[in-house]
Amino acid sequence: MRTDIENSVLCWLATVDADGTPNVTPKEIFSAYGDDRIIVADIASTNTVRNIQSHPKVCVSFIDVFRQRGFKIVGHATILDPNSSAFAEVGADLLKMVDGDFTIRNLISIQIEKVSRIWAPSYTHFPERTEDERMLSAYKTYGVTAGKVV
Repeated sequence: MRTDIENSVLCWLATVDADGTPNVTPKEIFSAYGDDRIIVADIASTNTVRNIQSHPKVCVSFIDVFRQRGFKIVGHATILDPNSSAFAEVGADLLKMVDGDFTIRNLISIQIEKVSRIWAPSYTHFPERTEDERMLSAYKTYGVTAGKVV
């Protein structure tokens, strides 16, 4: 799971507002923390934070687009503000990622309760394909050659 997290550009965090309306938003800065948590940076996530404060059950999904696989995680989210004694330790990896480019207003700490694998349909339709073949196909689809966008 860590490999797929590290190779994902975005994750998608789903919350529910006070009326029960779903809210799904992309998050750019996130990482695993320990063996049982996902940490997401609140950079501009006012609605997400508000939703979590009233309904802490969330779902976060991420996909390694080149390997065409990822995970869906359901869990209980808590908000750590910068004054929290755990903020610097829990957010250390995220603070390195932003390198001063963004201000992290809060950390969204998701205690993992359930994990499900996400596979692209090609895993079912073309089970004989190797990971390298899948990656080459994705590179072609996304216009990527040898680590460069063409």
